[in-house]
Amino acid sequence: MKIVITGVTRGLGRALAEWYIAHGHTVVGCGRNGSEIFDLRFTHPEPHSFDAIDVTEPIKVEIWAERMTGLHGAPDILINNAALMNEPAPLWKVSPQEFSKLIDVNVKGVANVIRVFVPAMIEAGRGVIVNLSSGWGRSADANVAPYCASKYAVEGLTKALAAELPEGLAAIPLNPGIINTDMLWRCWPGEAATYPTPEEWAAKAAPFILTLNRSHNGCSLSVGSDA
Repeated sequence: MKIVITGVTRGLGRALAEWYIAHGHTVVGCGRNGSEIFDLRFTHPEPHSFDAIDVTEPIKVEIWAERMTGLHGAPDILINNAALMNEPAPLWKVSPQEFSKLIDVNVKGVANVIRVFVPAMIEAGRGVIVNLSSGWGRSADANVAPYCASKYAVEGLTKALAAELPEGLAAIPLNPGIINTDMLWRCWPGEAATYPTPEEWAAKAAPFILTLNRSHNGCSLSVGSDA
């Protein structure tokens, strides 16, 4: 399969990319860290493709997508993984700049990527769009209001998209669960080490994503749930 992953340079995105490549799939990925992108290119040459792209820049995302679909065709699976976490604090102490940056990546970035890849998927008549949500997109907690707001938005955006897609395509908001990532260390430094690593998580999540299809369109799923 041809799989597009955003936020591919670290954490869950990197773990998914490594698993899919190891199991014979073609991965197209983007991330903001140029040195990590170079490392991915060196480690995983063609047919895989990795580019330094900021998903908040719609024109650059569009150019990247046009080039990738020209080379590889429409993706079978599009995984919107790129996301930021706010520095934990009460909402009134989160600066406007930090709030806006998080929304730009977590919500607008998802829309930017969908806007440029989904038309090719519609033309091909197939494909699954997986937008990574969060437990904090279905519940809430103190000190992470911006992140909660963004993931609730991802849930709503994905369900609306699901209602718009033609037969053959599906859009699914997917809660990855709690994983030992840098993001978790910012929120729960005392507990983060007790959760699975991204690599351990990907061993379960990556094959789970491969099972998703039109029958799951618009369903809020979690890794490990019965798909």
